[in-house]
Amino acid sequence: MILLFVFSLVTILVINMILIYSRARSNLRDMHESQLILLTKQAAVSLEQSRDSLTYFEGELEENLKRAAQTAASELGPNWSGVTVEQLADLSRRTGVSGFSLVYKKDNELLIGQSTDPQRLGRAVTQTFDSADAGFPSLDNRTSVEMKAPFWTDFEQLGADGNAEEQMGYYYDGQRNYLIHVFLRQEDIQSELAQMGPSAVIERIKQSDPNILEITGFRPLRNGAVLQEGASAVQNQIQFGSYSLVDEKAELRIQEASEQGEARVSNLFLEGQHYIQSYLPVSTPDGAAYILRMVYSYGPLSSGLEEQMVLHLLIFLFVLLLALLSIYFTSRVLMRPLRHILVKVQDMSAGRFDTRLYINSRDELGVLAKHINHMADNLDHYTSELEQMNEENRSMREYLESVINQTADAIHLSDPQWRVIRVNQAFEALYGWSEDEIVGEPLPFVPSWVWEEWKQWEKALAEGHALPSVETVRLRKDGSEVEVSISQSPIFDKNNRIIAYITISRDMTEHNKMQELLRQSEKLTTVGQLAAGVAHEIRNPLTTLRGFMQLQQQTRALNIQHVDIMLSELDRINLIVSEFLILAKPQASIFQNKDIRYVLGDVVSLLDSQAHLYGIEFVTDFEKEPIEVYCEENQLKQVFINILKNAMEAMPRGGGIGLKIIKENNQALIGIIDEGEGIPFERLAKLGEPFYTSKEKGTGLGLMISQRIIEAHKGTLNINSMVGWGTMVTITLPLVHPDPDGEEQPVVTSLDSGDSGKDQEE
Repeated sequence: MILLFVFSLVTILVINMILIYSRARSNLRDMHESQLILLTKQAAVSLEQSRDSLTYFEGELEENLKRAAQTAASELGPNWSGVTVEQLADLSRRTGVSGFSLVYKKDNELLIGQSTDPQRLGRAVTQTFDSADAGFPSLDNRTSVEMKAPFWTDFEQLGADGNAEEQMGYYYDGQRNYLIHVFLRQEDIQSELAQMGPSAVIERIKQSDPNILEITGFRPLRNGAVLQEGASAVQNQIQFGSYSLVDEKAELRIQEASEQGEARVSNLFLEGQHYIQSYLPVSTPDGAAYILRMVYSYGPLSSGLEEQMVLHLLIFLFVLLLALLSIYFTSRVLMRPLRHILVKVQDMSAGRFDTRLYINSRDELGVLAKHINHMADNLDHYTSELEQMNEENRSMREYLESVINQTADAIHLSDPQWRVIRVNQAFEALYGWSEDEIVGEPLPFVPSWVWEEWKQWEKALAEGHALPSVETVRLRKDGSEVEVSISQSPIFDKNNRIIAYITISRDMTEHNKMQELLRQSEKLTTVGQLAAGVAHEIRNPLTTLRGFMQLQQQTRALNIQHVDIMLSELDRINLIVSEFLILAKPQASIFQNKDIRYVLGDVVSLLDSQAHLYGIEFVTDFEKEPIEVYCEENQLKQVFINILKNAMEAMPRGGGIGLKIIKENNQALIGIIDEGEGIPFERLAKLGEPFYTSKEKGTGLGLMISQRIIEAHKGTLNINSMVGWGTMVTITLPLVHPDPDGEEQPVVTSLDSGDSGKDQEE
């Protein structure tokens, strides 16, 4: 409560200071802006007064020059060649001008014949004479000229800052063959100009007030002028003064001041410094106008604000000190019962709930003490219950620990970054890592060739899916492989966030050995069935052979027709035995990465000629991109030959056989569709059984061998048919997955029971 009161008091005082500062700043700024506008107007008046003085001074100069020219005309002879330089120099000293020159005409050109300035001798005069009182003089170097007299040129005005190189004029009275050119050099009148030009006035104004940093006169924009961007756009508009404190928006401010006809005040920030500037439109009696810009230092405004802030800060500290003293003495009175409550709370935090508070007041502190006593009783009761529950939890945890450690499955927990948190004893026995070695580290037990599978598992687990048991291969600590069945699940907290993953591994080595023994037993059973079937199939032709041999033995005559039948039966026996040997004999097969499009394309090219004999056309639709599978090329060709020959034999009237290869779900899909008579539904289930065939000369082993080849390639072979429409055979084979290191799968050698060099029939 006390801290809240202090905080509220400090907040109120700070807000009050901020408001006072804002108001003082606004008032001081308004005052300085008004003062700046007033100073700018005073500067404009002073500049106009200097311009009037300069105009008056120019008039005096013109009169002096004209009087000097008239004096020279009264003293010099009529011919310029008779005048000496000494005469002209004497006249310059007496009349107070810088010098004289005599201008004569030669071949329609005005030249300087005599001059107090040697550099002017022989120079052509380019001055034009367009006075209203005299035409262009036509001088002759021998006779007087015909022109209006007396003649005096318009006096050359001083520049805006009195910076013309010289002041001069031409005089002619009609009594001589030359013009009198009188002039004043700048250095001769510089001292007078320095006292009355705009630069002198600006310097005096800046000296009178050091906070005035710069004064500049700009010509206003003409009507229709387009604003330009950049600080250099106003350089050509400068009429007088300096322009070192550049305003990027000067062009816009000049236009606003011109259009509104009143002073504009704005801030100026340059290189971290703060200034105030004003733009004042000024009109002159002669109709000329300009914009006067004055830049004023922000220092007076800052110093005024600092004084205001120091004053209010002292007031703030004084009020705060009084408040703290009041709070201190008040709190001592209020804190006495609170100390007793604090001691009681400390005892409760230490687990001692038997002490009691005795505060007899009926205020809030008394009610609080009563509730604290009641809370102590409840806590004593709840603490006893918690101790009992904690003991039960400890027993349950020990029981679960025992169950986990005694289970035969390897269990390990990982955090969301797959660092091992905990393992059980079965894990140590299966993989070889002890808990001390692996906890806190990622578990390196995933082989490189199943890394892609592991990445897919990680993604599914991160999405919150539990993975059922899957058989795979993992690595032990010594680098050896172990066949395991792994199930994984994420563990969530109360906010449904994944906090860990649990992985259960079961050693499948013995189980797989048992499965292999069962498969071998099934193979032996199958071989027995095949042997029985072969014996049955061979018995029929042998019976025929025995009958014909007995007949020939009795008749003692050789019948050619009987011999042909006997040879045919022998060929049938040879075919059955050959097929049986192919089925039973293991042969070495070399698996490689092959593009299935080219494998099937080779078979189509092989059978294309035979297909045309029966009026059959192959229609192919293969994807343009490569479709690589890991296979034994000759075995797959044997499968495709068997299926295509079956399709061709099912189409006695010809037609088309469609072949399509696409990618789908990391598999290559090969579809073969014929337009034959179709297979009845009751016969589809028997396809692939040994010696089951509908052909007159078939053995029933070709389709079974094809199925075994596809299964050896980890693929599937499905047959769908509809009577009267045709048959579709669909083969799926897994696509090649690159090694995690970017290398292709190595070529390996496996054993299979197929003969790629011999065609088989259904």
